[in-house]
Amino acid sequence: MDNCVIAKYWEHNKENKESKDVICKLCPHNCAIADGRGGKCGVRINRNDQLIATSYGVVTTVALDPIEKKPLYEFCPGSKIVSLGSIGCNLHCPFCQNHSISLEYKNVKADLLTPETVLEIAKLSVPDGNIGIAYTYNEPLIGIEFILDCSRLIRRAGLKNVLVTNGYINHEPLCELLPYIDAMNIDIKGNTKRTYNVVGGTPEHVKHTILLAGKSCHVEVTTLIVPGENEDEIEEIAKWLAEINPNIPYHLSRFFPRYKYKDRNPTPHETMYKARDRALKYLTNVYLGNI
Repeated sequence: MDNCVIAKYWEHNKENKESKDVICKLCPHNCAIADGRGGKCGVRINRNDQLIATSYGVVTTVALDPIEKKPLYEFCPGSKIVSLGSIGCNLHCPFCQNHSISLEYKNVKADLLTPETVLEIAKLSVPDGNIGIAYTYNEPLIGIEFILDCSRLIRRAGLKNVLVTNGYINHEPLCELLPYIDAMNIDIKGNTKRTYNVVGGTPEHVKHTILLAGKSCHVEVTTLIVPGENEDEIEEIAKWLAEINPNIPYHLSRFFPRYKYKDRNPTPHETMYKARDRALKYLTNVYLGNI
């Protein structure tokens, strides 16, 4: 299932006018996409010399979750929020905890919703404690067209918009979206190019998102601690966050065997506790998840 909505943030290949490639400008990959092919995210596809947002309205999951599950511990604590998941991701983490909809979603069941339907779902859940919509589970920013349309309606209705994201987005689209976002949890994989080489990105762009979002909305940050990958980078991340604001909530999440790392063991409890202690040297609020 996909949609045929023309995407935002792209241009024709200016360097080769005879080429039918289009350049996607949504995220730092800046993919050059040939006709009939998709970008690294898999859902932004060149069809007849136009970039199409094929995941527009594609929803694989709808759930009324505690806000703490996002995780957001210091934004409307004790409330609930309707969570929407779609398909695809612009990073390819071999340890992905949601790979069935982020990276291996070809046969996943999905519904096609309009922004108006999303608003109605949100309103119907208000008596159950719902405060708005959280765009989560897969990477929501690769479907920014749908997020923008939904978030505008949600904001007008007096409800809240929450993003749970890897933060891998270019400056211009982020600036267009931020005025409609009330809170974000941004996942930073690590503090080095070595770690981001594993997932296919760079830490600098994620840090830019954290800096910019922190000036516009409530921000909390998460790192999934993967044994042998990034446990030695937690202190440097915490130190950097503290330079922005030592009160930024920092969530340390425990890895469980998934996707291409099924043969690995879960993160040891001792590793989690040590990472928290290192982060607490710089930050006031450090939380452990999945312990």
